[in-house]
Amino acid sequence: MSAYRNALVVIGAGGMGLAIARRLGSGQRVVLADYSQKALDTAAESLRDHGHEVEARIVDVSSYESVSELAKFAAATGQLNTVVNTAGISPHMGTAKQIYEIDLLGTAHVIDAFVQVMAPSSSLICIASLAGHMAGLAVSPELELHLATAPRDKLLDHPEIDPDGLPALAYSVAKKGNMVRVQAAARAGQRNGVRVNSVSPGVIATAMVRHELQTEGGAAIRGMIENSPIPRAGTADDVANVVAFLASSEACFIDGTDILVDGGGLAGYRFKAVPEASS
Repeated sequence: MSAYRNALVVIGAGGMGLAIARRLGSGQRVVLADYSQKALDTAAESLRDHGHEVEARIVDVSSYESVSELAKFAAATGQLNTVVNTAGISPHMGTAKQIYEIDLLGTAHVIDAFVQVMAPSSSLICIASLAGHMAGLAVSPELELHLATAPRDKLLDHPEIDPDGLPALAYSVAKKGNMVRVQAAARAGQRNGVRVNSVSPGVIATAMVRHELQTEGGAAIRGMIENSPIPRAGTADDVANVVAFLASSEACFIDGTDILVDGGGLAGYRFKAVPEASS
């Protein structure tokens, strides 16, 4: 019988998910979920080696049934005070269809399944991306409303969502969808006293980004780092620190919003040259 009454759910066992689980996992059971058995086993072993109690579960976020089963399991293990969804793939890890199903629809599934089983005053946090802030004209007002409010079984049914399109475009649209989906979900969370927010990392030195750096898009990523006011890649811990804040009582008045963790990358992109103030 576990001594822990509270449970932390982290979906996605990559570098970011592992950092978040380590940052928040002390004093509660960690329910760690991932699509990959290998990634799940590696992350769970690392957490256990650091003294955490871990329940490892396979989940397919593109399937609402799979996510719902995870939510029911997690709720049975303890009081759910924090749920963090980090699951996602990058543009060079899959097709546009896969990105929409995992990054976009997967987030909707997590929100719908977990909001209804979480404890009052709890926090659900979804990892979006700087790419969502840079979506620009790729997301029309009509598509933005659809991304925010369409029922999950209709979410991918929109003429501007092309499953055969460019993966990079699909990624930007999906991450913009994460941000506005969270905004709309604040009302749903209100009924159960659950705060719903998102965090948008910039270039974070995870295995996924290191892979992206080896692709044809790597030069653009390196350029963004160099042109940022803080000219370095972020770490998974940089993201975990913000997630920990959103999960805490110190963020009790923050709901339905997105926090950029990008080293000033978006600011550097928008304002590449600022005149020096005259003396």
